[in-house]
Amino acid sequence: MNSIPDIKPDQSIELLKELHILTREGKLNQDSRRKLKQVYHLFNFIEPLLKELDQEGKPYNLVDHGAGKSYLGFILYDLFVKKSSQGRIVGIETREDLVKKSEALARKLQFERMAFHHLSVEESITSNKLPEVTDIVTALHACDTATDDAIRFALEKQARYVVLVPCCQAEVASVLRKNKGKNLAKSVLTEIYRHPIHTREFGSHMTNVLRCLELESRGYQVTVTELIGWEHSMKNELIIAQFKDLPRQHPRQRLEKLIQDLNLEELSFRYLG
Repeated sequence: MNSIPDIKPDQSIELLKELHILTREGKLNQDSRRKLKQVYHLFNFIEPLLKELDQEGKPYNLVDHGAGKSYLGFILYDLFVKKSSQGRIVGIETREDLVKKSEALARKLQFERMAFHHLSVEESITSNKLPEVTDIVTALHACDTATDDAIRFALEKQARYVVLVPCCQAEVASVLRKNKGKNLAKSVLTEIYRHPIHTREFGSHMTNVLRCLELESRGYQVTVTELIGWEHSMKNELIIAQFKDLPRQHPRQRLEKLIQDLNLEELSFRYLG
């Protein structure tokens, strides 16, 4: 047990030092406190999902896309998975040096049910290194189209839960910008994104709207909330989806209509499958 304020009583101090959240002297600075707060807050959303899977008494896995230094994966393992004999965590990351560092840290801490793969999210969809079925898919600030690829991975792997903190994605804004002239003549609502900064912001917002509708059109129940207070990060949206085999026709129709109304047909391949 530890007695450091802001650190959970059963948290591994050695792990937090290795992740540079704590200094070698066991101190927590302001930047680390903010980072830890974000990860703990996300853990609070994911823990109930892990508990539900764990109670079934069968092996389960969580795949974390764009894992980076695997802060999320390591803390999930440390606070929950290592106490269970069923869970497994897999990190997917394109930077090979980070994959090697994560592998070394997992060995050092004897986190035996963690694995890391040097793959893009897109490559992971067809890689034989990944299980055929995945229970939970996470993507924390996976940039550009990586969040969309994580959704496609979740759909291909029949994920029961999808937890996303989306990051920047410029595709929708680019298409809106290209078609802005004809859209202005078509609808006064184009004023919502006529100015360049509004195009970028509206494009980002619409990207997440399309993602939510895509998941709903595949039978998922979707909840959208904020991860943390806006004072910490503007990339703050948290999307949690649970597969419940819900009716698909209505959200599919809404998704198609939205793509049509905004002249985003060239992106149909991404959201309509």
